[in-house]
Amino acid sequence: MAAAAAAAAAVTANGGPSANGGLPSIDGPTNPMVTPLLTDLYQFTMAYAYWKAGKHQDRAVFDLFFRKNPFGGEYTIFGGLEECIRFIANFKLREDEISFLRTTLPSTCEDAFFDYLRGIDCSDVEVYAISEGSVVFPKIPLMRVEGPTAVVQLLETPFVNLVNYASLVATNAARHRFVAGRSKNLLEFGLRRAQGPDGGVSASRYSYVGGFDATSNVAAGRIFGIPLRGTHSHAFVSSFMSPDEIIDKTICSCDGSVTCEDFVSRVQSWLNKLQWAESLRGIFGETNQSELAAFTSYALAFPTNFLALVDTYDVMRSGIPNFCAVALALRDLGYKAAGIRLDSGDLAYLSIEARKFFYTIEKEFGVTGFGKMTITASNDLNEETLDALNKQGHEVDAFGIGTYLVTCYAQAALGCVFKLVEINGQPRMKLSEDVSKVSIPCKKRCYRLYGREGYPLVDIMSGENEPPPKIK
Repeated sequence: MAAAAAAAAAVTANGGPSANGGLPSIDGPTNPMVTPLLTDLYQFTMAYAYWKAGKHQDRAVFDLFFRKNPFGGEYTIFGGLEECIRFIANFKLREDEISFLRTTLPSTCEDAFFDYLRGIDCSDVEVYAISEGSVVFPKIPLMRVEGPTAVVQLLETPFVNLVNYASLVATNAARHRFVAGRSKNLLEFGLRRAQGPDGGVSASRYSYVGGFDATSNVAAGRIFGIPLRGTHSHAFVSSFMSPDEIIDKTICSCDGSVTCEDFVSRVQSWLNKLQWAESLRGIFGETNQSELAAFTSYALAFPTNFLALVDTYDVMRSGIPNFCAVALALRDLGYKAAGIRLDSGDLAYLSIEARKFFYTIEKEFGVTGFGKMTITASNDLNEETLDALNKQGHEVDAFGIGTYLVTCYAQAALGCVFKLVEINGQPRMKLSEDVSKVSIPCKKRCYRLYGREGYPLVDIMSGENEPPPKIK
């Protein structure tokens, strides 16, 4: 377990070095809702009771851990540590928050307690943690939090909140990555289905931690620097009636040396060639002209990033031929289309047929590399559908995954807990008739042991003062 933030709270939040730590400042939590009041009421009532009993400065040690891996799996990915550090580095109750607490706590609470709250921060709190993004296992403390009892008690709920969902989503993402394989691009498309804006942004962040390549969430892209991906929806395709709606038909070549005055006609010319190609005869006839207009218009807007959603009407009889006509017209001008997206139907079959179509064009017209056009699939994908696609065989290069990823549909929560294990140097444990809920007492050190081949073998815990494992 690394000392991730032993002095994290010895810094200020104003951009300059602290008087007592000399360290640079740490920005506050990403979400402005993460404040000292983002906690359960009983944390403040306990803080008052500790204070009233004169126990508020007792030195307490708490472990944050979970009891069971999620999704019926055998591992968990640890997420949320950075946000916990941001939180304690900026922990300070504002005057308006203290005023609110006065109206909430019983009137018997003494004024001196609120003066105490006014003065507390986390400068005497130490956090020892496993590195964020690590593979972790049940019962092993993800974080060990040491400090004055009342202050550390106030950290319980926000810490558990910040770690629970983050670790659950990161683990869910990692499981999808494992099934999809390393060679496939995984795109997080879950914002519209997430549990509110907070869940949406967190899901994008921790899906990226768990192994996804990009997100559609613009806010998450801005805040966390996650690569963004996206194209158009069915609404864009169905909003067009015919190519006659396209007013500005001009487009410059990729190198700027040539201007095509009528890109619409160039696209139509390529569609005619495809219709009359011997190797494509019988695959399709007349395509949907409103779809062709939409694709053409989108290519005029984004010639360097043309990716078309091809299942609005009929994938093989309209969507794919229309896309190819536009892609080939762009190629004439030095551009390379980004690919297609399938959002319905038999994804395995359609991806295979689309790939055949692309390779046929490559061979028929001598268009090098056209057969390797990127195929992206979406449509309520999850672990099971990815596994089924792998077993069927498919030609999908990238998967856009939303609902089942960000909502963690297969399991609602990880179940992290925050348990007192030592106070004033004396071990403490929780006893329960449910053996799984019995806590492991004392301040601990955690080690991961590796074999000679470099693979991890086992995680072990020992007492703080016990000697570390020795290499043999």
